[in-house]
Amino acid sequence: MKKYSKKDRQMKLQVAIEENPFITDEQLAEKFGVSVQTIRLDRVALSIPELRERIKHVASVNYADAVKSLPIDEVIGEIIDIQLSKSAISIFDVRSEHVFKRNKIARGHHLFAQANSLATAVIPNKLALTTQATVRFVRSVYEGERIIAKAKVRPATDNRAITIVDVKSYVGDEIVLKGKFEMYHATQK
Repeated sequence: MKKYSKKDRQMKLQVAIEENPFITDEQLAEKFGVSVQTIRLDRVALSIPELRERIKHVASVNYADAVKSLPIDEVIGEIIDIQLSKSAISIFDVRSEHVFKRNKIARGHHLFAQANSLATAVIPNKLALTTQATVRFVRSVYEGERIIAKAKVRPATDNRAITIVDVKSYVGDEIVLKGKFEMYHATQK
């Protein structure tokens, strides 16, 4: 692994974060062959916010006006991509307040809330409500894990005001939740 001078590392760090604002400090530390603490110090010196703040910024700039069915700050997790009536992706970091204290397993309602709010957000109407949900928890999620939820809207089969949204949530490449959400929406957009 090539060692960079502090100045070169900081320049390359800035470029790496501009190219991928969702890169973690751990990934950057591995990329540059330094400690996570060194990356954090470099970010502070460059006035680059931590990952959570970068995600919020990208979401607020890119998607605040796109989501019509609920305010962006009511979405559980951070939306990182959305195409109304088609698909959406959000990230949720499981922290200590989201888990049972004795075993550090995430409480199911947080996983459900992320999936449900993503299914709601992808509907292009001002009013979108969950009429029915079928959810299967595939494996436990633990404190410190990152959940990536992906929603896909099924093609409409008739003119009903119900849209079906399938959501799969992952930790890494492993599915942790599968859900089918039937979303009622007003027909006007």
